[in-house]
Amino acid sequence: MTTQTQQQVYWEDMQVGQEIPKLEKGPITTQMMMRWGAAVGDYYQIHYDPNFAKEVAHLPGIIVHGTHKFGILGQLLSNFAGPEGWVRKLAASYRGMDFPNQVITARGVVTSKHEQDGQKLVELEIWTENPEGRKTTLGSAVVVLPARG
Repeated sequence: MTTQTQQQVYWEDMQVGQEIPKLEKGPITTQMMMRWGAAVGDYYQIHYDPNFAKEVAHLPGIIVHGTHKFGILGQLLSNFAGPEGWVRKLAASYRGMDFPNQVITARGVVTSKHEQDGQKLVELEIWTENPEGRKTTLGSAVVVLPARG
């Protein structure tokens, strides 16, 4: 894993329709999934037992935790906000399955920008997608960004 210096983005530089830098995670391994499940206390068998996932839950196989994808979206937004910004609101719903040994890509696009109570706000549509480009988690967010000067 490489470490990069995080660049600060400013409210004045954002435009409606602008894409933010994507975040790619993975491939998500079964070991990562096991650790995630232990960290959040989610031991549902669809995340680690292939027989249960297929025979009882009628899934194609084990699936990545929804909360893991939510965490990836949180990291996408935190990276975008930079060291002087912050995530004010994040909401998401799970619309598709992601599987082990795949890369999950998080993306976002600016849908609105405005000022409220002295804060410079950017609203975004955010999502995760699988390697085929299918959106598997859909969400929205509000990020507070600093102003220039």
